[in-house]
Amino acid sequence: MRSEQEMMRLLLDYAKHDERIRLVTLEGSRTNTNIPPDAFQDYDISYFVTEMDSFKEHDGWLDFLGNRIMMQKPEDMELFPPELGNWFSYLIHLEDGNKVDLTLIPFNEVENYFSQSDGLVEVLLDKDALIINEVIADDRQYWIKKPTAREFDDCCNEFWMVSTYVVKGLARKEILFAIDHLNEIARPNLLRMMAWQIGSEHGFTFSVGKNYKFIDRYLPVEDWETLLSTYAENGYEHMWKSLFTCYELFRKYSKAVSSRLGYPYPDYDEAISKYTENVYSTIK
Repeated sequence: MRSEQEMMRLLLDYAKHDERIRLVTLEGSRTNTNIPPDAFQDYDISYFVTEMDSFKEHDGWLDFLGNRIMMQKPEDMELFPPELGNWFSYLIHLEDGNKVDLTLIPFNEVENYFSQSDGLVEVLLDKDALIINEVIADDRQYWIKKPTAREFDDCCNEFWMVSTYVVKGLARKEILFAIDHLNEIARPNLLRMMAWQIGSEHGFTFSVGKNYKFIDRYLPVEDWETLLSTYAENGYEHMWKSLFTCYELFRKYSKAVSSRLGYPYPDYDEAISKYTENVYSTIK
């Protein structure tokens, strides 16, 4: 695998010698000093170009990166509608193991790009001295945010309401329906509540990472292991156990947030818990 120095030199040298490319930025985890570097980090690069068509008409210009084992062009797909407007991206897996996510952005959209940036941006090349103020990358936008009382209640409401869909799916023997609601809606709200409790304890001045990937650093070992146990879903009995365990964890962490932030704790926890136990005992 080529080193970070080799890859960055390659990406910048190409941009320096192509007059169509006027500005180059780096985004994502490689700009974030709070993320330990590793070989699996993507190179999230944006080229701001004076015209797009000559790049898009063929892919041969990307050969400077080396051999590709796979490439995706999201804005050129039919099944998944494009989301970047006039931008055009290439998600490239290279033979040596490096991955480059390269986005072409019209040069006249520089201002728009920075206005919607998540803050994790570094300017690598600016041929026209367009960027006047220094750009310093930070992950502030991803810090745990202190919830309002309404947000706290909304999270509780969504968790307990969606739990009834999991119960319904299990009672009907529709396990994929139940798994989907537990994984896509209920558990993400459990993770959100756990992050809020972590923030209330340690301060709302840091991130637990995309998809809560660093949350284990802040949880008691027993709670981390309990959380992992809720991902056992290969059968109805495992699913019931995972659901009841999610209830226990959500109750523990939501009560902690309620106490620390002085927010009312909802009474439907008890009602939905009883409903779930009744359904479970009926079909068992």
